[in-house]
Amino acid sequence: MLYFLARPSSRTFRPWEARLAGRIYTFQGPGGGFIAERGGTPGLRVNERIRAREVRVVDEAGNQLGVMTLFDAMKAARDAGLDVVEISPNAVPPVCKLVDYGKFQYEASKKAHEAKKHQKSSHIKEVKFRPSTAEHDFQVRKNQIIRFLSEGYKVKAMIFHRGREMAHQDVGRKKMDRLLKEIMDHVQVEFGPRMEANILLALLAPKKGAGSTPAAQPAQKNAEGQA
Repeated sequence: MLYFLARPSSRTFRPWEARLAGRIYTFQGPGGGFIAERGGTPGLRVNERIRAREVRVVDEAGNQLGVMTLFDAMKAARDAGLDVVEISPNAVPPVCKLVDYGKFQYEASKKAHEAKKHQKSSHIKEVKFRPSTAEHDFQVRKNQIIRFLSEGYKVKAMIFHRGREMAHQDVGRKKMDRLLKEIMDHVQVEFGPRMEANILLALLAPKKGAGSTPAAQPAQKNAEGQA
């Protein structure tokens, strides 16, 4: 049953909002129904909130069940302990899927998380050094690179040379070699180090399976001890 819920005194009650099954919906006008806003997948209409009288129905496995009235679709969903979720509202008639709405939300959230991880891998962070970077600052930047890599980002490590530093590029290269050696357990070097104008740079990517290395070492030592 749909009922309007008064808001706490800290917020003015808005009669076009309603709460159902723990989710908040916004009224879209006459004949518009309610659309989930908070606590649900934004923009999706579910069960009674679907506008169309007739819908094209698919089951959980994606099998076509044909065109039927929304009433019949909801009856089929109830018999199976599922919900009717409108997945293609612009189709004629709209396409709805019979699914467990909670499970559907979880899968949508999981896909969004995976997409975000792929976006991170294509986004490159930049960490800048100088040949004269002090030890403390070197450690701070090194740990920053390790953190970025652990979060799934690629990192462009750059050592900037200015003025007379260009005549002593070996100093910057030694610093880059030291950096790569100290983070070798976390990094896969995609290219570099190489000079571009006055910048010595290397493109770093997260090392696959880096987390499994420490766990494998004790087992290896035990095997050597038994031998």
